[in-house]
Amino acid sequence: MIDDVAEAAGLAGLTQSVVLVGLMGVGKTAVGKRLAVQLGLPFADADHEIEAAAGMTVAEIFQTCGEAGFRSGERRVIARLIEGPPMVISTGGGAFVDPDTRRLVKDRAISIWLVADIEELVRRTQRRNNRPLLSAGDPREILTRLAEARAPCYAEADIHVASSRGPVEETVHRVLLALTLHLDQPHHAHA
Repeated sequence: MIDDVAEAAGLAGLTQSVVLVGLMGVGKTAVGKRLAVQLGLPFADADHEIEAAAGMTVAEIFQTCGEAGFRSGERRVIARLIEGPPMVISTGGGAFVDPDTRRLVKDRAISIWLVADIEELVRRTQRRNNRPLLSAGDPREILTRLAEARAPCYAEADIHVASSRGPVEETVHRVLLALTLHLDQPHHAHA
């Protein structure tokens, strides 16, 4: 097995940020933090950055401004993060679904869709109660509906990686391999 650190050394000097997208509970933050360490880049959680900018929690922003208001602020925060030096950014589950945010990420960063099956997402999201979209009914039904509705948008990501049921490091390893392959493709050299 290739050593993750040696593998990441081949990715030194990334000129674009790496943006993790996918449904809530797929592991974007956990994978993102470890990926950033492997790549020697800073890490930012877009939801935390949004909360800091607004002085409210994501749930409070949804209550006060509605989803449209939240998405507008989210887009501005993600744009600010991408405009800075390269970093690893985890996004909220709906960020990449917004057409303007998706275009921004596709134009200026490398997007990675982390995918997990519904049962795994239900298991993971039960650990925390700060998911406004899951508070309105049966989490399995909501996640299934969201997965079906959002898959076409997520599929536009540059790279698709299965989020492992095992240790987070397994998924990080897969992301590093996929990122290396993506950057080795001729089309990327001209992007």
